[in-house]
Amino acid sequence: MGAPVASYSDSERLSVNPLLVFEGLPRFDLITPEQVTPAVDQLLTDCQRVVANLETMTTSPDWANLVVPLDDCTERLHRAWGVVAHLHAVVDTPALRVSYNENLARVTEFWTTLSQNVNLFEKYRQLRHSTAFETLTAAQQRIVDNALRDFRLGGAELSSDKKQAFARVQEKMASVSTRFAENVLDATNAFSLLIEDEAPLAGLPEYAKQAARALAEKEGKAGYMLTLHFPSYYPVMQFADNRDLRETLYRAYVTRASELGTQAEWDNTENILSLLMLRREEADLLGFASFADLSLVPKMAESPAEVRRFLEDLARRARPFAERELDVLRRFSREILGIATLQAWDIPYASEKLREQQYAFSEQELKSYFPEDRVLEGLFRLIQSLFSVTISLDTAPVWHPNVRFYRIERAGQLIGQFYLDLYARPGKRGGAWMDSAISRRRMPQRVQTPLTYLVCNFTEPLSQDGGRQPVFLTHNEVMTLFHEFGHGLHHLLTQMDELGVSGLSGVEWDAVELPSQFMENFCWDWEVLTRMTAQEGSEKPLPRALFEKVLAARNFQSGMQMLRQIEFALVDMRLHSDFDPVGSRRVQDVLDAVRQEFAVVIPPAFNRFLHSFNHIFAGGYPAGYYSYKWAEILSADAYGAFEEAAGDEGLAETGKRFLDEILAVGGSRAMMNSFTAFRGRPPAVDAFLRLNGLTDIPPCSQSSVFALHCTE
Repeated sequence: MGAPVASYSDSERLSVNPLLVFEGLPRFDLITPEQVTPAVDQLLTDCQRVVANLETMTTSPDWANLVVPLDDCTERLHRAWGVVAHLHAVVDTPALRVSYNENLARVTEFWTTLSQNVNLFEKYRQLRHSTAFETLTAAQQRIVDNALRDFRLGGAELSSDKKQAFARVQEKMASVSTRFAENVLDATNAFSLLIEDEAPLAGLPEYAKQAARALAEKEGKAGYMLTLHFPSYYPVMQFADNRDLRETLYRAYVTRASELGTQAEWDNTENILSLLMLRREEADLLGFASFADLSLVPKMAESPAEVRRFLEDLARRARPFAERELDVLRRFSREILGIATLQAWDIPYASEKLREQQYAFSEQELKSYFPEDRVLEGLFRLIQSLFSVTISLDTAPVWHPNVRFYRIERAGQLIGQFYLDLYARPGKRGGAWMDSAISRRRMPQRVQTPLTYLVCNFTEPLSQDGGRQPVFLTHNEVMTLFHEFGHGLHHLLTQMDELGVSGLSGVEWDAVELPSQFMENFCWDWEVLTRMTAQEGSEKPLPRALFEKVLAARNFQSGMQMLRQIEFALVDMRLHSDFDPVGSRRVQDVLDAVRQEFAVVIPPAFNRFLHSFNHIFAGGYPAGYYSYKWAEILSADAYGAFEEAAGDEGLAETGKRFLDEILAVGGSRAMMNSFTAFRGRPPAVDAFLRLNGLTDIPPCSQSSVFALHCTE
């Protein structure tokens, strides 16, 4: 069982730094920005002492005297700093930002120095070639092999002067990435547009107007306030009849944190160039042709050329569909909506109108069937039935009143816990994500159970008196929730006892999206949907007739959407493989060239998408954005096994196999081996093409990676 939440007296609240308490759950009710530096001081001192002892030990290295003590100290640093980084993302304040930035360089320097430690590298190398290695479990052997790889990638084999240069690069990259994300957040937070009366908001759903009215009232103003936070921004783009209003918000959104934005201090142009130069320098120091080559070492894909072939092949398949879709949209916009020339700020609006005409339902109508509480019940019921677990509310200190906390049990035994933070608010980073707080690990007296953060940015409707109204989700938001929960399951349902392969640890980065994208498929399943829908007012489940319309619309504009994702992935790969950041070409030139070659929708010249592309400049996806499509092929094929299963018994058996062969094993073996163990064969692209509606053109060119079952 997990340890209970620690209890403190008033005097202990003043004397105990909660960031240094590792029994129980994080004490979000006690943590203050002033505690960050003392905690980091202590943890770095502890880790440095352990490392020094390991460097000078004279006994032959084995698992117990080398890996375990290093894991013990670095896990505590990772957990404490993880709490600080999490708070920086979800409740950013000026004081917390200062504390975070003051300590970021120190933490980064420690990890860089550790990765370059020649003495530790040699100890691991000795272990790898000793008889002790043969006594380790397969998971432990993989951890040792991964550690040796990471030492090499961390610069352990560099000369002393190159190590200093490498450390400087790592520290600078961490700082610039943080500044990039903060600029995006600050630029997003800074924009607001007050609409004094309701007329300019014609077409906007009532829930969006209520949220805008509540936001204005919160600021002490009359009218409706719109922002660039996605739950406020996108309903305007999708539903507002006022074309000028759509253009105003679009321009503000796509020029955030750029030279065309409102504040020069938030311009990310130099940060982008700095990151690209630093990454190229890192690759040069380690002897790689490009940062993309370096990035792919721990991934499934073997080379940038293979990734480009993969993406370009998908683009070739998707383009005929995308061209037809755009032609239909332009004709509809011209003949029905009276929009002679379709602009970027018209596309979401016109697409929604076209979808309503073609399939006779609107996103607003569909949204009325997805109350948040019923969606969560349906999600939990699905997980419980597939993986033989139970999910229930739990109690814990949280960082905001809206955050909820849950526990997952199997046969009455705790196996994991998670926080759920669903709503957008000032000071919270945009987007949706999962992050680990504690990883599963076997301790001397117990099993340490995993803990995770699940974060979204949905709109929380507020009434005029500030009270909370029932929350209804769009179908896209439901899929976002299922997606992030798939990541959570990967972390929470692991059965690995070693940190290095527990949950997502050790999993190839281009495979980590498999469980998340796999879960999205259930959002199109009739049995699942009927159990998590209840119409506003009537409580009736989603009607079968509306479901059939939704299902028919599943691949609405799938070709255009596919090309958009490929555009992002290709520009990411090109920037990190063959772009010279000190040359005459701009990053915008690279993006423009990719769009000219592969896109059917060309945004206006002022669009500065890259300046807010957190995934590759402030997240874990540099030279890795292709992973979404790569893993989507794996996830579609995995979901195909559930489609093939017969009855509840077949679904339960397939769920157990997915749990045992993919979720439970974490990073203890290569994902290709895990997938093949689950599916009984290597992955095939057929299901991906079918689920995306890309099947009426014979897909008979053999992918270099994924098998294709062609019918000539």
